[in-house]
Amino acid sequence: MTEKTISINIKPEAKELIEKKMDKDHQIVILALDDGSNKYSKKGGTCTIGDSFQFVTLEKLDPKYNIKIENNAGLDLYTAEPETTYFESGLVLNARASTLSLSSDSGIIDGGVTVSQYEPEEVTADDLKNGGQC
Repeated sequence: MTEKTISINIKPEAKELIEKKMDKDHQIVILALDDGSNKYSKKGGTCTIGDSFQFVTLEKLDPKYNIKIENNAGLDLYTAEPETTYFESGLVLNARASTLSLSSDSGIIDGGVTVSQYEPEEVTADDLKNGGQC
């Protein structure tokens, strides 16, 4: 675990959307890039670098996601060093019409944040070649 700590204000509607992807086995939550740079992302290619984020519920803590995110929602929430490049002060997660948006004091970081429950799955060479959902 590192010493670095980040905090985020999670609005009640956003908390509800995250909790829908949690169950008794998936209690850990990570905030990860969704740009093909990690095993949780299906996207790929230069069209998504640094502009897409996702919340993923896990069965156990991923050692690469070792930065605790303090939050008002009581979630066991973590992120990784590469993600912190895009975080500024005043992080807020909001929900409107079942869509999550991540913002900071500087403005919107990602207006289409997704939430999923992690289930290991192979990403094929064809997925990478064709850019996933890019």
